[in-house]
Formats: sequence, structure tokens, C-alpha cells
Amino acid sequence: MEDFERELRQALERRPAPPGLKSKILQARLRTARSRNHAVLWQRLAASLVLAAVLGGGAEWQRRAQEERRQGEAARQQVMTALRITGHALNQMNTQLAAHDRAHE
Repeated sequence: MEDFERELRQALERRPAPPGLKSKILQARLRTARSRNHAVLWQRLAASLVLAAVLGGGAEWQRRAQEERRQGEAARQQVMTALRITGHALNQMNTQLAAHDRAHE
């Protein structure tokens, strides 16, 4: 038991820090801080790229929606023009038929 206690006392005995330990610890902290700063920089860059992609996609979606609305309005105008022409032609035909019927009565 005495050997164990002696070894325990030696293990727990206060010793001065080896030379250069403080600078090694500070350098390790500095490397860790730099690494963390690089990671944060890359995360911010990635977030910026994602945001730019989302905004670009939203702008493209809006542009396409406007283009579809414009094309739909143009098609509606064409249909309305065709209906007006058809209505006018039908009215002329009815007038001619009515004139023909009166002439043969």
C-alpha cells in the first residue's frame, strides 16, 4: 500500500509547466479560431448562393407567369376578334336571307 500511496503522491505532485506550453496552447486556439472563421465564411457564402438562387428562381417564375398572362390576354383578344367577325358575317347573312325571303314572297 505504501508503494501505491507514493506513486499516487508523485502523480499528483505539482510540477511546473514545460517550456513553450503556453505558446503551444495559444497557437492551437488561434488555429481553431481561424478554422472556425473559415467555416463561418464558407457557411455565409453558401447561404448567399442559396439566397441568390431562390431570388433568381422567384424572379424567373414571376417573369414566366407574366409572359403566360400576356399570351393568354393576346389569345383572348384573338378569340374576341374572331367572334366579332363571325357575328358581323352572321348578321350580314341574316340580312341577305331576310331580303331574299321578302323578294320571293
